[in-house]
Amino acid sequence: MSKREPIYKVIFLNQGQVFEMYAKQIYQSDLWGFLEVEEFVFGERTQVVVDPSEEKLKAQFEGVVRSFVPMHAIVRIDEVERLGTPKISEARPGTGNVMPFPMPMPDK
Repeated sequence: MSKREPIYKVIFLNQGQVFEMYAKQIYQSDLWGFLEVEEFVFGERTQVVVDPSEEKLKAQFEGVVRSFVPMHAIVRIDEVERLGTPKISEARPGTGNVMPFPMPMPDK
């Protein structure tokens, strides 16, 4: 019996949006404070219905070999048994359980 390759669901915040992505490789980066996410996995086009959110993500990450995600932007990482649908949603402060990490105000 062969061991299956793990798939990770990574949920992170980016510019007021919540990204839910699937990847095969995740590890701490040599860049301090970042997590490296490699080998993004998207669903196969075997269904007639196309999810516009997933298509937007595919286009946005087309040609990306590796993403460096700041540690404080990570909401959750799960190892999953099967691939779900990658998606982007709006982070609505106060209406859900996902809140952006407080950031210091930049000096002018």
